[in-house]
Amino acid sequence: MASIQEAHPEKGLAKGTNWWGAFVIGLAGTILVTGIAPYAVQGTGALAIILMGVMTIAGCFLCFCLAELATMWPDRTGGIPSFATESFRPWTGNTTARHIGGVSGWAYWLGWFPVAPINVILTASYLAFLFKFSQGHLIDPVGTTWGTPIGITIVLVCFVLLILIFIPAYLGIRLGAAFATVLGILSMLPITVMIFLPFFHPSSIHWGNVAGFHAPPGVIVTFTFVCAWFFPILWNVIAMEAAACYVGECRGGARDAKIALTAEGLFGVFIYVATPLMFVAVLGVALSAAQAAPLTAYLSYTAKIFGGGSWETWFVGIPLIAALALSVLNAIMGVGRSLYQAAEDGQLPRWFQHRNRHGVPDYAMAFNVVCSMVLVLLGSPLRIYIISNGGYLLSCSLALLGYFVYRQLRPDTPRPFRLPTFAKWIALAIFIVWAFIYFYGGWNSPKIILADPHQGPGLYLLGLLIVALYAPLYWWRKWQDNKLAAKGQLPEAVPAAAGADLGAAAAAPDGHGAAGLATGDGSVADPVGGAESSPGDPPAAR
Repeated sequence: MASIQEAHPEKGLAKGTNWWGAFVIGLAGTILVTGIAPYAVQGTGALAIILMGVMTIAGCFLCFCLAELATMWPDRTGGIPSFATESFRPWTGNTTARHIGGVSGWAYWLGWFPVAPINVILTASYLAFLFKFSQGHLIDPVGTTWGTPIGITIVLVCFVLLILIFIPAYLGIRLGAAFATVLGILSMLPITVMIFLPFFHPSSIHWGNVAGFHAPPGVIVTFTFVCAWFFPILWNVIAMEAAACYVGECRGGARDAKIALTAEGLFGVFIYVATPLMFVAVLGVALSAAQAAPLTAYLSYTAKIFGGGSWETWFVGIPLIAALALSVLNAIMGVGRSLYQAAEDGQLPRWFQHRNRHGVPDYAMAFNVVCSMVLVLLGSPLRIYIISNGGYLLSCSLALLGYFVYRQLRPDTPRPFRLPTFAKWIALAIFIVWAFIYFYGGWNSPKIILADPHQGPGLYLLGLLIVALYAPLYWWRKWQDNKLAAKGQLPEAVPAAAGADLGAAAAAPDGHGAAGLATGDGSVADPVGGAESSPGDPPAAR
């Protein structure tokens, strides 16, 4: 079967990587296991193995669905939301489909960019532990309902880390992928090895801890409890889909998309199931709140196997820091591309379409860094989880519904990679389950996850409010388009089925590329490429 990209010229961002680059940057989603596994085991005991395992398998299935969609539209970048418009179009028509894509893109941004502040907070804390420096005077800028106190030194270290990690992201996908490869090897190899370490010291394994999948002592498991815990777990265990953000920049197009997403999904299942399994087998189900911190949990884990020692602090600390840095890199790069694609589709302000001379969406990525600095002030990863999943789970759920819609209404469209026909019904079933967890589990999540009966649904509702900001952002875009149209500078619309065609403009310095993007001198590029129009003149005809 002919590859999809043979039918169209190269589109989108610069093609600077292959399936391996998409896979290793996408490992940022798998690496989130380091954050959720200790908290889930501390809160739900051995039940965490079931909760994480079931949803991880669903997340792997999501990766397979995305692989099928990505092979049909290999030039669309930004992952899950970049396929939403096209997949819903046969059912809803163009206008509604574009809004679904816009909401999905904005919700996905809310879902992924908070990975950066969460992980720089953890990284700064680990650096303070490893290098024995003070966390500084505690500040509490947002109050105890919305955050927890955080040291001023930790805040400053977080800001520096965000800026440093932004640099390779700014310098292009090729350098970003190389940087991610180094971080991926430094983090995933030791984290994978730690799963097998207990087998070299069998007396450290107690399978009785796993038997029955019991909750911690004193914890009553109810339907609401399970749904509430599914909510933050889903923020982590389905994040293997992050590889989809980069398939639009793979030189191999459909082939690379299929390999990257399939490999990411299968590896994610192994990591997300095996990690809580071995944590419970070695540490038991009665973890203290202090042990729920990832560094403390992993140090307790290795101490149970080999005994305490200074070497294990560095053996565990360095891979964790590398893992967190990789996730921060992806949070900056990946959703920068999601914002870029939504802006390309005409749903978000044109500002997000700007690309630098390295062919990457620098303004969108810088926006992620600034927003991450704001969220650092909350100081609480668990609270950020709840706010963030108000967007992430919505976007992922829409992806599964979109897959069902397109597979149902366009079953004969050529697909270089095709799942069995019954897969569409599995996608629909998972969508229904996730939608219920999104509303019911999300509403109850704050008081149960934070173990505070006085916590209302405020954190969850804040996430919904941020998603709703899509509306004023869209109106801003329409105002921009109307202003350009009044000046005769609005270019022709790009055919929706072909995606956003940026042509050879990918490497243009300081330009936004085609589709009516303002270039460095203020003129507007023709969507087909070629001569630019002067301000006040209509675009050159083709």
